[in-house]
Amino acid sequence: MAEKNQHHHGNLRPALIDAGIEVLKAEGLSALSLRKVAAIAGVSHAAPAHHFDGKNGLLLAIAAEGFRTFIRYMEESRAVAGPAPQAKLLGICHGYLSFAKDHDALFQLIFSPDIKNNTDTELTDAAQRAFGVLADTCALFEPSPSHPQGNEMMVWSLVHGFATLRRFHQTVPPTSNQPIQFSDILPRLTPRK
Repeated sequence: MAEKNQHHHGNLRPALIDAGIEVLKAEGLSALSLRKVAAIAGVSHAAPAHHFDGKNGLLLAIAAEGFRTFIRYMEESRAVAGPAPQAKLLGICHGYLSFAKDHDALFQLIFSPDIKNNTDTELTDAAQRAFGVLADTCALFEPSPSHPQGNEMMVWSLVHGFATLRRFHQTVPPTSNQPIQFSDILPRLTPRK
């Protein structure tokens, strides 16, 4: 009963999001329901309706939290990678890949067309901040700030593609028996001087 009262006083929404992430990780998106999330959080099945506009609202909130976790992974990896621009870039890429490996269900959700909603400001803000980590790090490789060449799109495509290939255990090319390491394929970008 103390848990229900505690949720009633302000932390129910985060508890429901955490419960949703738990269901997503353990059972997948198809198993996610407001009723199941409420049961895990220890509240009535009607309680989530006070915080989310149906299952889609819960999914949007879970995705926003997923993006915040994704940001932490990239920023923490960049922080310990070293001061050189190439090290920072490899750092965020390793953070990206680690997030994809450690949080497969969230990784799938945040890039799913099912959660795209430009009217959800929490999700939009989190997604833009995540892309900003990548763009800011890649900006060090643009010839000039006023003439960007889209390095962030190239790196994003490369790291996201590698994460997807790894997810399906496809990192050994058909012409080789050696797995590819991401650090071996990261473009040799030259930092701006």
